[in-house]
Amino acid sequence: MNSYPYHIYYPASYTSDPAKKWPLILSLHGAGERGENMELVAKQGLPRYLEDKPDFPFVVAYPQCPKGTYWLVPLLNNWLEQVLAEVNADESRIYLTGYSMGGYGTWRWASDNPEKFAAILPICGGGDVNKAHNLVHTPIWAFHGKRDNIVPLDETTEMVIAVEALGGNVKLTIYPDLFHDSWTVTYNNPAIYDWLLQHKRNGSA
Repeated sequence: MNSYPYHIYYPASYTSDPAKKWPLILSLHGAGERGENMELVAKQGLPRYLEDKPDFPFVVAYPQCPKGTYWLVPLLNNWLEQVLAEVNADESRIYLTGYSMGGYGTWRWASDNPEKFAAILPICGGGDVNKAHNLVHTPIWAFHGKRDNIVPLDETTEMVIAVEALGGNVKLTIYPDLFHDSWTVTYNNPAIYDWLLQHKRNGSA
């Protein structure tokens, strides 16, 4: 395997203007959605939110990680090349998000390849503080439930503090009453999509 199986959500108006370049969200699932059944992925996170959203203003691509494995950056890079070959994407507006295992994947992929992403939304994950310097120029909005008993809140706050200390552009939302599922409320919040669209690579919109 040199990539991942995946699905792409297209807005209903995608084909109405063949010349339009679309903002693209890449969405990484958590450990519970690994396997060989894309329906698992569709039942959580951003794909679930999109079920009744035919006019969402982004194309959204989401891969599936095989059972017993974790997100690997080389495979994610290969997968992104496949997606970009299919989607009429605005490559200055590629956004990355993920929750739990996908939150870790978001921090990791963006830390290794910050040049690919206009902004990232990691949810209840963590990263390598030693790579925080790579994220200084990447707008970040991170989320975590304060009562999370699966991924400690410190996993997010340590990354946020590390990037902030270097002068990075970081927002942090901590939900005081939430446990591990901090992604449902996050993806249901229209403000995050407005925030994403404020950013493009090499400067603000």
